Amino acid sequence: MDNTLSSLQPQAIWKHFAEICKIPHPSGHLDKITEYIMQFGKSHGLDTYRDEAGNVIIRKPATPGMENRCPVILQGHMDMVPQANGNVKHNFETDPILPRIDGEWVTAQETTLGADNGIGVSAILAVLESDELKHGPIEALFTYDEETGMYGAIGLKPGELQGKILLNTDSEQDGELYISCAGGIDVNVSFRYKEEPYTPQNEVAYKVILEGLHGGHSGVDIHLGRANANKEMFRFLKEVVSAHEARLAFYEGGTLRNAIPREAVAVVTIPVEEKEDFLKTVDIFADTLKHEYGYIEENLLFRAEEANLPLSLIPEPIQDDLINAVVACPNNVYRMIPESPEVVETSSNLAIVKTSGGAIDISILVRSSSESMKMALASSLESVFSLAGARVEFSGAYPGWEPNLESPVLKLMEEIYPKVLGRKPEVKMMHAGLECGIIGSAYPGLDMISFGPTIKHPHSPNEKVEIKTVADFWKLLVAVLENIPEKK
Repeated sequence: MDNTLSSLQPQAIWKHFAEICKIPHPSGHLDKITEYIMQFGKSHGLDTYRDEAGNVIIRKPATPGMENRCPVILQGHMDMVPQANGNVKHNFETDPILPRIDGEWVTAQETTLGADNGIGVSAILAVLESDELKHGPIEALFTYDEETGMYGAIGLKPGELQGKILLNTDSEQDGELYISCAGGIDVNVSFRYKEEPYTPQNEVAYKVILEGLHGGHSGVDIHLGRANANKEMFRFLKEVVSAHEARLAFYEGGTLRNAIPREAVAVVTIPVEEKEDFLKTVDIFADTLKHEYGYIEENLLFRAEEANLPLSLIPEPIQDDLINAVVACPNNVYRMIPESPEVVETSSNLAIVKTSGGAIDISILVRSSSESMKMALASSLESVFSLAGARVEFSGAYPGWEPNLESPVLKLMEEIYPKVLGRKPEVKMMHAGLECGIIGSAYPGLDMISFGPTIKHPHSPNEKVEIKTVADFWKLLVAVLENIPEKK
């Protein structure tokens, strides 16, 4: 069996995705993928340019007889989330992604795959390339750095686009059409202190490691009850500080603001006489985590290994304030939508905690489809860490996308869906953030919808895309473009 993407259909999408996998494109490092898309547009004789925010915009004229159709914006983001398992040495800035076929899915070799949003981008490229599809005027919008803060969408200027309908390709469940999403805000916490020189007095150091968690997308997967490595590690630290006189020297957990943290490492010192009891506590805590999360986190590992004694410690008052604040920090689902109790309304993700040279930095992402609840939860987090003596700042706020059940493109897709795929779609609201809310704020009245193939475990090395749903996604996209109504 051919285990390469060249064996998959529709080849129009998979050939472009195979090329994208070869091009390093983690958030913040998009020069190569930007140049690839720019050259693609120019080589096909299409109007292609890059705006001030880093977005690439390509315009393709209507096919003959379709000139009077309403102009459509096809939108996806160029960056991918760089996550790899701890045992893998992968430089996302230089190394290609290595996709592989695993039964009915395409996944990668222990790294994120980049199907989020590489499949959507590949579909847009396929539309731009085709000489056979029927469509009206098209603007392809490839946005910059969506995953780290939606900077491309935020920087998109009014008047840059002329399209009246926006098809977002960044949702991740076949059979569903999305008409709204949550907004978000970053809560940035910092402690600053003078490192305390450490003079060992009959003590030993241990590196405590929590790994093997699923992690995942903090919007898509937040309701699944997965363990947050930071929350669980600090729960342990509170216990050993109290019971075994542990002192914290170093901590690192989580890597991305919008990914549930999968791994955490702490270095602590303890009196030598506490060594045996400390190791028993480690084993007991490991058993506790397996009891609490074993069904969800089947690969969870929690252990301690002896380490070199550190040169400095976090001052005890700072250590205690940090531990208490993180243990008290609201995390996970905060509230469901009252009118739709199956959908998460408000959540927070304690994404990153890192110590380095007299600094502790913490990143938390709050999401909500309610602007007031978003700010209420952000304020609660501010209070927790302010009481602990930390500095708290808000940044990166972006609006949600309000649902429009009377959307003309929604009605069109509800009509087309069963004709093309033989089943009715579900109309959904998404807790994850899409760029639609931001773009819609710059272009009031823009008719928007989001759809895509099934992608499981985005933002984690377990990311995979279901092959047959990519074919259905393509069929639907082609049919929608063929049936876009005429301008009014």
